[in-house]
Amino acid sequence: MTALAAVVGIAGPALSAEEVALFRRHRPAGAILFRRNVQDPVQLRALTESLRTELGAEAPILIDQEGGRVARLRPPHWPDFPPAATFEGRPETTAEANAALIGMECAAAGLDVVCAPLLDLRLPGMHQVIGDRAFSADPEEVARLGAAWISGLRQAGCIPVIKHIPGHGRARVDSHESLPVVDCDRATLAPDIEAFRRICADGGGDGLWAMTAHILYPALDARLPATLSPGLIRDVIRGEIGFDGVLVSDDLAMGAMAGLSNDLAGDTVRAGCDLVLHCTGVLAETAAILATCPPLSEAASRRLAAARAATAAASRPLNPAALVAARDTLLAVSS
Repeated sequence: MTALAAVVGIAGPALSAEEVALFRRHRPAGAILFRRNVQDPVQLRALTESLRTELGAEAPILIDQEGGRVARLRPPHWPDFPPAATFEGRPETTAEANAALIGMECAAAGLDVVCAPLLDLRLPGMHQVIGDRAFSADPEEVARLGAAWISGLRQAGCIPVIKHIPGHGRARVDSHESLPVVDCDRATLAPDIEAFRRICADGGGDGLWAMTAHILYPALDARLPATLSPGLIRDVIRGEIGFDGVLVSDDLAMGAMAGLSNDLAGDTVRAGCDLVLHCTGVLAETAAILATCPPLSEAASRRLAAARAATAAASRPLNPAALVAARDTLLAVSS
C-alpha cells in the first residue's frame, strides 16, 4: 500500500485496535507523539515499535523535544533540558552537546525526527508562543546556534526539523488559536528569512526537514498563509531560502487554519508541502484527514530518503557523560 502524505497523532500510550484498522486502510507516512502518548521508557519503546510494525520500518516518528516548555519527554524518566534562549552568546559546542543529548534520549525511545531547532527570531513585543524557544533576535546568531543544534541531533541519529519557515517571530497572536497576520513590508521580513537562508546556504538544507508557519504575510502572499501558498513555497521557501529538504506543514488542526479550506490536506500538498501534519489523535478527525490526503509523491519519497541518509552519515557513537560535562562546564564558564 502506498503511504499517504500525512504524519498523524494517536490517542494514547498504545495503538488502539481502531487505529490499527484505520492505518491498514489508509496508511500515513508517519506519526507524531505527545505527552498523552508517553508514560515511561519501556512503554514508549513498545509504542514506537508497534507504530513501525503498522507503518513500515522507515516510517518517521516525530516528537517536539526542544527543551524548556516544549518537551514531551520529561522527568523523572528523562532529563530536563534548558530552552534555546539559554544558549545565546554561548559557544557552538555547548548547543551541539545539548542537542546531541536530546537526540540520544529520543533515539533510544525509537523516535527519529526531532521538531527542532526553531530558527524564528525572538523579538520584543511579540506573542510569547515563540519567546525563549528561539535562540536570539539576531539572524546570524540564530543560524550559528541552529547549525550547531542540527549537528548535535544528527550525531545522535535524529533528523532535525527547522521551524517555522519562513519565520514566526513577528506574530502577535498564537497560531494555535487564530491566524497571525504579519503585515509588514518585504524589507522588514528580510531578517526572519535570513536565518533560514543561512542554514540552507551551500546545500545546508539538503537532508533536513522544515515545518511551515501558519502565518499570513501580505507582502509575500496577500491571500494565503505560508502553509497553503504555492507562490510563497515556490519563490521564498524553495527559491530565496533555498530549502530543498522535506517540507512538512505545522498542525492542520490549529486554530490558524480554521475555515481556510474544505480540503486542507489536499490543498497543503498541492501548495508544495511534502507532508501534512495532523496532531489531535482524535480517531474521527484522523480518519477524515487520511480519507482526503494525497499519496506521498516521488519527490517527497526522495527527500525523505535523503534526510535519512544525511543523518546516517553524520551519526556516530556518543558518550553522554562527556557531553553533559562539556555542556554544563561551558554554560557555567560563559554565564
